[in-house]
Amino acid sequence: MIAQRTPHAATSTIAVVDDDQDVLELVGTMLEMEGHQVITFDSGTAALAGLRAKSPDLFILDIKMPGMDGIELLRQLRSKSPVPVIFLTGKLDEVDELLALKHGADDFIRKPFSQRVLAERVRTVLRRLRAIELAGEGDLGNVMDRGPLHMDQERHGCKWKGADVVLTVTEFRLLQTLANRPGVIKSRDALMDAAYEDQVYVDDRTIDSHIKRLRKKFREVDDTFDRIETLYGVGYRFRES
Repeated sequence: MIAQRTPHAATSTIAVVDDDQDVLELVGTMLEMEGHQVITFDSGTAALAGLRAKSPDLFILDIKMPGMDGIELLRQLRSKSPVPVIFLTGKLDEVDELLALKHGADDFIRKPFSQRVLAERVRTVLRRLRAIELAGEGDLGNVMDRGPLHMDQERHGCKWKGADVVLTVTEFRLLQTLANRPGVIKSRDALMDAAYEDQVYVDDRTIDSHIKRLRKKFREVDDTFDRIETLYGVGYRFRES
């Protein structure tokens, strides 16, 4: 089932996927009040089918759903698009959070949740996406080349040795921060500030999961990739060639 709401002056299109109709209504209403266009789906299968008609700017997914669960939906989304994903779930197992981050989720919020916190997390992810788009509209900083690494902010494109590497918004921001100054160590706190604005709290494990995912994506196109270095107890850096 697909329910579509079209508020006046919508700023972004957000897809909410949850088998709980009360959650769909609550989150949908809250996002509408924030000025967004909201599309809701009660299953992962319906969400994938709905993508053929309209591609949203952001997904909010539950994990535990009948049929296709949120993790599998995320996996399929990531095979096609870097669209940002926030998990909103009642599952308490830490393994689920790590699995979600491993597959490219941008954020993870547990139920019961604060509507104010969810609204702020949505604003943060969309600001990161918009910042990348705005950077691409300027005269400077459009393209970054660091040896075999090529990053195009305007197109949200990334290549390594000429091969495309599809990154999420968060992964793009983290890599951009590291590669902007090769050889300079970035602490986890500095990377948190780059990826999560306005004092949104995430722990070290979240940054580590994103870095692990970045490495995996690059090694899928080049199994010798070793440019992102870990300095234990200090942080990360993009190794100079």
